[in-house]
Amino acid sequence: MANYTVLLVSLEDGILTITINRPDKLNALNKTVIDELATAIKEVYENTEIKSAVITGSGPKAFVAGADISEFISLNGKAGEALAQKGQDTVFSKIENSPKPIIAAVNGFALGGGCELAMACHFRLCSEQAKFGQPEVNLGLIPGYGGTQRLTQLIGKGKAMELMMTGNMIDANEAKQLGLVNYVTTGENLLPKTKELLQTINTKAPIAVEHIIRLTNMAARGDKDGLQKEINAFGELFDTQDAKEGAAAFLEKRKAIFKGA
Repeated sequence: MANYTVLLVSLEDGILTITINRPDKLNALNKTVIDELATAIKEVYENTEIKSAVITGSGPKAFVAGADISEFISLNGKAGEALAQKGQDTVFSKIENSPKPIIAAVNGFALGGGCELAMACHFRLCSEQAKFGQPEVNLGLIPGYGGTQRLTQLIGKGKAMELMMTGNMIDANEAKQLGLVNYVTTGENLLPKTKELLQTINTKAPIAVEHIIRLTNMAARGDKDGLQKEINAFGELFDTQDAKEGAAAFLEKRKAIFKGA
């Protein structure tokens, strides 16, 4: 495992827990956080001991309360574009397209880049205290880490436009009603519930899970060839050992043991 200064990273039972640890700054995203998140996500891809991951924030107040605005003061247009490009290329798109599940456990404010970080994950759980929003318009800006695209995909065009144009926040219950989060739970139960779901997913066939992630992302982006690619992937999976094991275990009335092959 790499060494981190603003992340707390631990691996247990195949689940990598990534905690953004700047509670005095409400876990705001700065250059160091982005760089270290990129390293942690690279480990998710490359470390065979990691089956899945959860991203959360340190302290009771915030998941990630946004970007570190002090880093914006000196930016011009070219530098701003480069900042967004780097974040999307090394962190947000990498999370979204990870072949292993990465789930957000939102423990408080998820605003701006924090909301975008949560949305890049494959799905989200949150505590009752969580709040979500894209308030970049208040700075004369727009979301730059995929917010205009993923918020629209998740909650629909009309509500996404309202939230981004007003900069208003929504609470945990409204986030669930809109489909932004899958579960709302107590702060104490947030990580246990997230890990319980990941433990269930970790017992499934890894190659099948990878295809589900890839194909569902295609559907969210409106890929016109999605149905054909599903057909192709369905066929390919019959050549895996996991598919043979799954069928045998079902017929033998036992639990399947998948090996990702």
